[in-house]
Amino acid sequence: MSETTPTSSQIPVIDVENLNFYYGPSQALYNLNLTFPRRKVTALIGPSGCGKSTFLRCLNRMNDLVDVARVEGEILLNGVDINSSAMDVIELRRRVGMVFQKSNPFPKSIYENVIYGLRIAGVNNKAVLDEAVEKSLKGAALWDEVKDRLNESALGMSGGQQQRLCIARAIAVNPEVILMDEPCSALDPKSTARVEELIGELRKDYTIIIVTHNMQQAARVSDYTAFLYEGILIEYGPTQEIFMKPKNKQTEDYITGRFG
Repeated sequence: MSETTPTSSQIPVIDVENLNFYYGPSQALYNLNLTFPRRKVTALIGPSGCGKSTFLRCLNRMNDLVDVARVEGEILLNGVDINSSAMDVIELRRRVGMVFQKSNPFPKSIYENVIYGLRIAGVNNKAVLDEAVEKSLKGAALWDEVKDRLNESALGMSGGQQQRLCIARAIAVNPEVILMDEPCSALDPKSTARVEELIGELRKDYTIIIVTHNMQQAARVSDYTAFLYEGILIEYGPTQEIFMKPKNKQTEDYITGRFG
């Protein structure tokens, strides 16, 4: 490798270039340009309706499910445009997993919830599945709480446990990126603290992009922060700089609670 060739750790896992997004004739995102560093946590902040969740859903093509959605520009995953015809959407969503605002376990056992993606991929070897369940539940800091009731329904778990189960389900298929759309908004403070602690542990192995309305949460869990307003990227940089020394007055006004 020549000295000018970047290593895989230097190449951003996701590179967004000139992204515009439309719902029918209505434009929701305007010319977004930003990169997501590998194995870091990036928080997307901004007032309700500013395009955070819309943007997050662009990163694994969840917006494909909306008939009138249209994307312009490029979203490169390890250098490959995810919107190209060559990209398999199912494979994309394996590589870029998602945890939603409201925990959404399936009405199945805890065990079957974790291995759902592996079963879809055709994995049926019990030893492989057993190992994946233990590894994923340990990764989601849930193993010790549920290891003796893996065959019980996931719907009997607490809200905080269900959200961590959804994280276990996401990491069971070995993704590169985990998208989190306000994963703590429906949780009590204790469960929120546990999920935030878990995000800190997961950053060692995964790139995490989190949408949050909670400024304190963004400051606690993220390495980088992007501030969006009315579909426009106002400012993006290391979290400490964004919160302590924002370059844009609009960012400062939002962070200090003057609007939003």
